[in-house]
Amino acid sequence: MKKNNELKEKIRHFCKKAGADLIGFAPAERWDEANEMPPEFRPQAIWKQACTVIVLGVAMPLPIVETTPSFLHKEMYTAANQTLDGLAFNLVRYLNRLGHPAFFLTRDGFCSLQVLRERPQVIFSHVMAAKYAGLGTIGVNNCLLTPEFGPRVRFVSVFTSAYIPPDSMIEKDLCIKCGACEKCCPVNAITQREDRARGDYNYTACLDKHIELGRYKNYPCGICTKVCPIGKDRDLYQQKDINIYLREKEALAADPDDPAYRAWTHVRKYGSWNAQYPPARKKEDNYGHK
Repeated sequence: MKKNNELKEKIRHFCKKAGADLIGFAPAERWDEANEMPPEFRPQAIWKQACTVIVLGVAMPLPIVETTPSFLHKEMYTAANQTLDGLAFNLVRYLNRLGHPAFFLTRDGFCSLQVLRERPQVIFSHVMAAKYAGLGTIGVNNCLLTPEFGPRVRFVSVFTSAYIPPDSMIEKDLCIKCGACEKCCPVNAITQREDRARGDYNYTACLDKHIELGRYKNYPCGICTKVCPIGKDRDLYQQKDINIYLREKEALAADPDDPAYRAWTHVRKYGSWNAQYPPARKKEDNYGHK
């Protein structure tokens, strides 16, 4: 057990030094115990040697998320994804050098939005993995909420055959069911439920919005991550006024130059395509990709 704890600390040190903001450990058996995911989407069904799932998280800075939809938000999202894949790839190699077989799944478990439309399921849920690794709880918006960053964080998962002492799951829901994500969703894809924190989610409506924004290179939407009040990052940036999000659509409709939103509209106006200034049409498929 001492050696396993030493391995856990080595992994934490390696990942923190490499740039991970969050690190959690979950035993593969938790998927079976929870019985929330179909058997074929559980770690040992994907890689039979899996004993421990290591989940890495990279935060998305709140002021950039607030500009969504914008090219700046899209570029930051891309950078977070690339960072996660690099972290996971290097962690697999590090574990191999220590003598432990390992395997990782990229931050997105799909190759295109067209595939998601035809088969609406990814290879593996990093959200569920992060929940089982003790990094947070799932909110009304169907995102994982973390104490540190709320839902403004991306995840990747590494499987290893090594047994590593697991982290405890967070038992109390972090979501306060404030309704901001439901009210601000541009396609009304989120509906609160009385019986649980996780809301009902219109997957197709959300995907269609993502496709629309993809045509202007302003994806993903991210409104539900932007407006969530959970996260210590709000203390860091001194931004706790959730009402500013609730008023945004109406305020900008009345005055596109409303000074309360000038920082965000500046980013959207300069350097980003939008519905008012559409890009020249190219030979692209229906999903915003060449």
